[in-house]
Amino acid sequence: MGKSCLLLQFTDKRFQPIHDLTIGVEFGARSIQVDNKTIKLQIWDTAGQESFRSITRSYYRGAAGALLVYDITRRDTFNHLSRWLEEARQNSHQDMVIMLIGNKSDLSQRRQVTAEEGEKFAKDNGMIFSETSAKTAFHVEEAFIRTAQKIYENIQTGVYDVNNEIYGIKKGANETFDRPVNLDNGSDVERTTCC
Repeated sequence: MGKSCLLLQFTDKRFQPIHDLTIGVEFGARSIQVDNKTIKLQIWDTAGQESFRSITRSYYRGAAGALLVYDITRRDTFNHLSRWLEEARQNSHQDMVIMLIGNKSDLSQRRQVTAEEGEKFAKDNGMIFSETSAKTAFHVEEAFIRTAQKIYENIQTGVYDVNNEIYGIKKGANETFDRPVNLDNGSDVERTTCC
């Protein structure tokens, strides 16, 4: 489906046409700007094979966001989304931000899943949606940044308590967030490193 290629495109701004199958979990990180704040995204790329599911389930715990990825040229990857979404929701906190990504938009001539189908599935399940191409970098940056923006918005509005590790957010030491609306003590919350 291109999960590892999406990660590589986002973190290193390059495409690797031949990529080994992900065994267990791979990791990437990148700092971005959201609302004039530097936020470090820590991204865990989990294997999709059944044999690794018991390992990958644990990565949902403590995650602020998740990207569910399917290949627009392979309907079977789209058909498995309900199972992956259910697993993500069962193993994470209820307010985790989830983005649905239809990857390989550069192969539109081989498309088996329409953008409208992806949009509908995302809307019906309360997710953000985007189509991307890890090969051409089309909308890759935007997909990760939109997810981070929603997480940041949840911090700002008090949906996430940055002092509770369940949300997968770690406080930084040098900057502050604007004051979330649900803080009882009125103090500012420190900058977070998230995702």
